[in-house]
Amino acid sequence: MPKMKTKSSVKKRFKVSATGKVISTQAGKRHGMIKRSNKFIRNARGTTTMSASDSKIVKGFMPYER
Repeated sequence: MPKMKTKSSVKKRFKVSATGKVISTQAGKRHGMIKRSNKFIRNARGTTTMSASDSKIVKGFMPYER
């Protein structure tokens, strides 16, 4: 059987932590910052861990990163 390919967009956007959780950047920070509150922008810094149901979908796209 041939090897499964990792989805290219997924390997650029997500990574898996040592405990197996999916880490991604915060959503909602690409454009339209003027309408967002300072509190929202401050809280959306850095990275976050995905929920279990969403990370299950993402892990399906990267078969060798578990």
